[in-house]
Amino acid sequence: MIDDIIQDAEERMQKSLVALDEAFKRIRTGRAHPGLLDSVVVSYYGAETPLRQLANVTVEEGRSLIISPWEKQLVGEIEKAILKSNLGLNPSNNGDTLRVPMPPLTEETRREFTRQARTEAENSRVAIRNIRRNANTDFKDLQREKAISEDEQRRAEERIGKLTEKYISGVDAAYQIKEEDLLSF
Repeated sequence: MIDDIIQDAEERMQKSLVALDEAFKRIRTGRAHPGLLDSVVVSYYGAETPLRQLANVTVEEGRSLIISPWEKQLVGEIEKAILKSNLGLNPSNNGDTLRVPMPPLTEETRREFTRQARTEAENSRVAIRNIRRNANTDFKDLQREKAISEDEQRRAEERIGKLTEKYISGVDAAYQIKEEDLLSF
């Protein structure tokens, strides 16, 4: 019982870290990386389809992305989708491919993106703490039902506390890396 609750909590905490990583990918830095366009969806025959399923995205010279659609008629739709995505990117269309230059970040945008990254990190910390709280509530319920002893409850709460510290450290480390990436010139 206790191990099941702790395993479930750990899986949910791991998912929080993965979600944070995905959120950080959407915050652009001065360098180009294909993951920046992961959130872009394109209208493809009436269905909203992720860009990655419709085109090849490569990095050119570290400052721009090249998007090569598998179907030539999708170039215009992909261009519209990138403009609608609120990523602050302006693709240029040459008929067959799209070139997406990465505009240099100003000091103000760097601070704004750092603030956004801090918010995402804090949201992940809160989610992890909520998972801990839910697990501790489950342990208290088991103890009230006399399914486990008070000592077992206390040991389980200590284990979930250590797990929480581990994942919050992971969030802090990911934030530090993103912050350095954003603030480096």
